[in-house]
Amino acid sequence: MTMNHQIYTTLFSHNDWQVYLAATANGLCFLGTHHSSFEEMEQWCKKQFPNAVLVEDDTQLERYKKELIEYFEGRLTDFTIPFDIRGTTFQMSVWNALCTIPFGQSKCYSDIANFIGNPKAVRAVGTAIGANPVAIAIPCHRVLGKNGTLTGYSGGLDVKEKLLQLEGIHYK
Repeated sequence: MTMNHQIYTTLFSHNDWQVYLAATANGLCFLGTHHSSFEEMEQWCKKQFPNAVLVEDDTQLERYKKELIEYFEGRLTDFTIPFDIRGTTFQMSVWNALCTIPFGQSKCYSDIANFIGNPKAVRAVGTAIGANPVAIAIPCHRVLGKNGTLTGYSGGLDVKEKLLQLEGIHYK
């Protein structure tokens, strides 16, 4: 018999930020950006946790909302919330590498490829970054093009710009 696990969800709004959140009992499993939809969150959760049931429950997500508010207000530079994310070994190595980029700093895709010991995997790094299920908390927005240019962001370039400005990161 398969046991159904609950994934708690909410649409979180703070000032001019609005993001979908989802968490299991073990940690945050989805954090969308301003352009994310409920359907995107639902699809991701069902793919990663096929037997889970989504339950809208704002109170179960308080710890995640608290850190997001502190981040959006410039009072938090390092997230301490737990994650419950699933990905390939390669994706997990890229996502872990992203977590080493300090607040207010940026890296380029080749920096990440070198960091994970796979310098020729620059394109694959970009693909893994685009699949990051907890944007903002795993700071994929801190990755810029080789010459410091603003490059693709699955959550929309306008959101990436806003996050970079929040952190005081300059780009071309």
